[in-house]
Order: sequence, then C-alpha cells, then structure tokens
Amino acid sequence: MSKTTIALEAAVATVLENTPKDAPQTNRQRVTVDRAFAQILKLIAPRIRHFVRQYGLTAHWEDAEQCCAIAVHRAIESYDPTKAQFTTFVNWQIRGELQSLRFRLMTDQRPSAKKVEATTISLSALATSPDGDEISPEAMIEDEDALGRTEAGASDYLAEGAVSDLIDAYVDQLRKVGIESLRRRPRAKGADAPVRRSGPFKTVDPVEMEKLEAKLQRDREIVERRIFETATLDEISNDTGVTKERIRQITKRATKTLVEIATEQPRFAVMAEDARRAMPPARPRRSAAVAAAKVSLLPDPSALHNRLAHVEAIEAERRSYITPALPVMQLVMH
Repeated sequence: MSKTTIALEAAVATVLENTPKDAPQTNRQRVTVDRAFAQILKLIAPRIRHFVRQYGLTAHWEDAEQCCAIAVHRAIESYDPTKAQFTTFVNWQIRGELQSLRFRLMTDQRPSAKKVEATTISLSALATSPDGDEISPEAMIEDEDALGRTEAGASDYLAEGAVSDLIDAYVDQLRKVGIESLRRRPRAKGADAPVRRSGPFKTVDPVEMEKLEAKLQRDREIVERRIFETATLDEISNDTGVTKERIRQITKRATKTLVEIATEQPRFAVMAEDARRAMPPARPRRSAAVAAAKVSLLPDPSALHNRLAHVEAIEAERRSYITPALPVMQLVMH
C-alpha cells in the first residue's frame, strides 16, 4: 500500500468521523471536514489531471475539476472499506463524472455523431469582442426598454431625494418657529418647574421639546402622504388620529411653505419651475372702464330687493303732467 493510499484512507476516515448521521454537525466538525476534504483533493490532484487529459476535456478544465470534486463527495458517501480501498471508489466515480461531462459537452464524439460529421461548438464562440474574447449569448440579447427603465429609475431616485430634502427643509423651518415660540413662553411657576435661563439663551423644557418633535413627525407624515403620495383623508386620519379638517389645514399651510422654500433655495429651482408650469394660467383682470361700460342702467331684476317689483313703460298721453314727446318709466310695486 502506497503512502498516498494510506493518507487517503486517513483523510476519508476523518471525514466520516466528523459527519454524524443522527446529530447536527458542529462548527468544529465542519471545519475539520473541510480541511480533510481539501487534503483529499490535494492527494488525488495528479490523478484528476490525468483523467481530464484522457477524456479530452482540457478545454473545459474548470468544469472537469468541479465534476471531479463531486465525484470525491459521492465516493466518500458510498465508501465501504470491507469491499475495496478508497482509491478504487474514487477512480470509478471520477471516470463516471468525466464521461458524463464529455457526453454533455462533446456529443460529436459518439459514433452516431461521427457518421454525420457533427461538430460541437460553444454558443459563446458565435461572437467575439474586439479583443478576441468570446461573448456569451446572454450579452448579445438587446433589451430595447433597458435605457428607458434605467433613466426612469434614476429619475425616480433623484426625485425621491429632492422631495425628502424639501420636506426636511420644511420640517426644519417648523422646528425653528416652534422653538422660538417655546422660548417666548413665560417661565412656569412652582417648585417642580424646570429651571430656565433668562434672556436670549433661555433653554426649552425637554418635555415640551419632545412634544414638538412628535408633532413635527406627525406633520411630516401627513405632508408626505397627502401631498406627494396622494393618500386619502380617511387613510391618513385613521393612521394618525388627526381630524380631516385639521389635515386640510396642515396640507394647505405646508403647500404654501413648500412653494416658498422651493422658490427661495436654488437647489429646488427645478421643482419650483415644474410647480409654476403645473399651475393654471391666471385670468386677465378687466379694466375699470370696460367693467363700467358693461353695467346696465336698469336695476338688477335678480337682486333681493327687486324681486317684488317690475318695470313698465307708460305712454305720455296717459299722464297730463308729463311732456307729450317723452315716454317715462314707472316702477309699479305688487
């Protein structure tokens, strides 16, 4: 028995000892098995190279090595020291795996293929790059919508970032206003009141600050979902516990503030321009002279104080005190 055979038997015994069948494998056992398996591959490496050349798979060396590693695994699983040594098991497994690989890759080696002079070629050899490298078939498939999806994804990503920055600026502005409001409040009285400094550096009550942050977080959620995600009032009201009317007020105030921030800060200039384009055109104001020219001299019959009255024309002959040549207008009440 050669030294290689003895070393293989010892390595295989180590693998089998650290591979329990009825219990889970520990980390230490897993590491031991990996080391023993690497030792087995190192011992039979010359044999693997010999079989790969024998079966004509030198052009597919990496695939052949993977098949040989699978063969070693199967040889260990089926190893029975009472029937033969491990070298016998591993040799037959390696032969079988390499034969199967050659059958899959080199079908023109079969007698039926030789009769028709069939030749097996790789699909990757159909096209080559300018450097002479083979191009895989997957790389040759052109996706016509790839550019559009990429640009749309990049646009959505940039838009989300811009919207998030705009909302952050809005929340920061609300925070500044809220802190100033808390600082202007009179100092609480009583023994349990927190100590605050006077003057411009007067501190803010931590409890009030927590309430302010909670309110800002709630307003941020409302603004994000109502303005940018177009969520319904019922959904936001159920999730935040805020009434619909209050949500409308917050949304209206936030819309005005967001437009002001986008207009003032240059980084939001694109968003401000899009907002101006989306707004409907303003109606032109009529001049006072045009408006006055279209006003009728007759009273408005639809007015409330004229609903019980109508206007009649009376001939001049019927009134002796009126000039005969001029008709008059008489207001008759009902």
